[in-house]
Amino acid sequence: MANCGCEIEARNRGENRTLIAVLAMNALMFLLEFGFGVVAQSTGLIADSLDMFADASVYAISLYAVGRSAALKARAASLSGFSQILLGAGASVEVVRRYVSGSDPVSDTMVAIGLVALVANVACMMLIYRHRLGEVHMKASWIFSKNDVIANVGVIAAGILVGITGSRYPDLVIGLAIAVVVVRGGVRILAEAKAAGDARTER
Repeated sequence: MANCGCEIEARNRGENRTLIAVLAMNALMFLLEFGFGVVAQSTGLIADSLDMFADASVYAISLYAVGRSAALKARAASLSGFSQILLGAGASVEVVRRYVSGSDPVSDTMVAIGLVALVANVACMMLIYRHRLGEVHMKASWIFSKNDVIANVGVIAAGILVGITGSRYPDLVIGLAIAVVVVRGGVRILAEAKAAGDARTER
């Protein structure tokens, strides 16, 4: 039957399964990266862990929005965007604190944990890929997953440079860069949410 709603229900179930999986992975990686970031004195790992935490919140909010109204999905996406911006700002503060107080990042730990996080985020991207052109709450999830992969590569590169140069500055630079990427992702999804809300109003 064309109007039975079966296709929508199947899509909602698919989105639910995907979001639960990526939420679990990001929550686990937040704990792992934050813990090792503190031990390794790495602003890159700490910033990336906050990015993971932000993404976990995005996935949780998106999970709540599945199957609900377009207006609620747009509001959920907006909330996700604001949470990204706040956590990006928090990561920036941590970079400044480490710059002022000093740090001695551990190269090997940065590279190893960065690789683990990269594998996890590539897996998240593969899961979300087929939903990337969906409604705004799923677009938000796709945008943030892509940002995560970029951030992970940056952490790995910074870890290698810390090892080669013996300087803490590559770690500080990538920590700040990740914070900027997180904020920009938040701004982008706010724009997507606004556009979705405007389109709904015009109809």
